[in-house]
Amino acid sequence: MTEDVAITDNEFLRQFELEIEGKMARIEYALQDRKIFLTKYEMPQELEEQGYREVFIEAVFKEVKDREISLVPTSPEIVGFMRKNRRKYKSLLPVGINI
Repeated sequence: MTEDVAITDNEFLRQFELEIEGKMARIEYALQDRKIFLTKYEMPQELEEQGYREVFIEAVFKEVKDREISLVPTSPEIVGFMRKNRRKYKSLLPVGINI
């Protein structure tokens, strides 16, 4: 499933987007210095039930890593994912931030 997922960075709306079967999932963000704050997570229930939550968040985390910037999760869903996968993604957090 991960290979099929392509996220889009809608810079105008400041959100990462994932569209599947006409349904749109979003993670809103704010950029500040070399940090990206993931502030709001929205996903239609149908996509959640199909298991796209982790796939979408992982794709966004990969994009952040590729940009070589730090990630600050502020949305409860993103914080929960980060806690669950802290060993894998700890390097994305800014110095001094622990989740």
